[in-house]
Amino acid sequence: MSEIIELCRRAREASYALAAASRATKDTALRAMAAALRAHTDAIVTANAKDVAAAREAGTPESTVDRLALDPARVDGMAAGLEQLAGLVDPVGEVVRGYTLANGLELRQVRVPFGVVGIIYEARPNVTADAAGIALKSGNAVLLRGSASAASSNEAIVAVLRDAVVEAGLPADVIQGVPGDRAAVKELMQARGLVDVLIPRGGAGLIQTVVTESTVPVIETGVGNCHVYVDADADLDLALTILLNSKTQRPSVCNAAESLLVHAEVADEFLAKALPALASAGVTVHGDPAVVAQGNGVVAATDEDYGREYNSLDLSAAVVDSLDAAIDHIRKYSSAHTDAIITRSQSTARRFVQAVDSAAVVVNASTRFTDGGEFGFGAEIGISTQKLHARGPMGLPEMTSTKYVVTGEGQIRT
Repeated sequence: MSEIIELCRRAREASYALAAASRATKDTALRAMAAALRAHTDAIVTANAKDVAAAREAGTPESTVDRLALDPARVDGMAAGLEQLAGLVDPVGEVVRGYTLANGLELRQVRVPFGVVGIIYEARPNVTADAAGIALKSGNAVLLRGSASAASSNEAIVAVLRDAVVEAGLPADVIQGVPGDRAAVKELMQARGLVDVLIPRGGAGLIQTVVTESTVPVIETGVGNCHVYVDADADLDLALTILLNSKTQRPSVCNAAESLLVHAEVADEFLAKALPALASAGVTVHGDPAVVAQGNGVVAATDEDYGREYNSLDLSAAVVDSLDAAIDHIRKYSSAHTDAIITRSQSTARRFVQAVDSAAVVVNASTRFTDGGEFGFGAEIGISTQKLHARGPMGLPEMTSTKYVVTGEGQIRT
């Protein structure tokens, strides 16, 4: 039996004990995990320093190094996230619907854990603690495969969390790190029957690899080519505020705006305000000819620019002749993550909401709100851009399946 299959088998065995655990037991484990992270902060930060040094030596961009780096404050934030999870409602056992049939059978559809969840992710070691906590709270054993760039950090974090859950009375194997090379990852993706669900978190390349090569069912967390459309009836000052927040508040995340569309009727007036403001914020605008003509350092956009998730201070921009043209542009280039309209027209907003088929459609607000915490869900495992099982921010309920419980008094089918 290979090492990876053995890990999966152990996770399956551990999942049975976790599925039967009470909320009190799971919450005790989460608080123990948080305390252990704080108690072992020095060891975690020391391990992380090895990853950071290796990343810098390899010429990794500083923006990526920053996402990789941990310090005592970030470790404390990871611990606080686990404590927050302990305070959230346990989804397991929730009755989604229930009623009595005409024949007297009592029917209930209840939430149950998936069982074993594999998570394949890049760079950020804080995801290791977040994902472990979300999986545990929702009753799932978890197999964590982080990127090689964070190997030392992830190994240290997983070791701390495993010891903590044992102290709380759960099997250590409810949390496991997946070691090895790409061949090992592929073996994880082929472990159908031992792993119930795979969730990839990272760039488009990683996600597509998991989606196309996995025989295990995949919940696809998509990249974010998010649009802000400024309508002819927009409050232009409001539109500028929303655009700047959507693009610059945290440009490296999936719900940051990557594309600006402006109705031709207000393009000259709005761009005269927006382009200098974006330039002052350090944003490079990649525009169509109408936007390039405005100056302010705009560079000519290619067709690839309109479909790109930059994760940087870059923004594609185009002028459109109508709402329908904006919708057509979004349908062609959007990743179906989050798309926003700025307008004072209720009918235009309704048309946009109806026609734009994205996981989140926003009216007169920043794209940056597409987030489990901001939606009031608490922790999230990612943003799903697919249409089966879960769509949008995936909180605790989305980390469960359901089963039907049928209770009778001797009824038989005739």
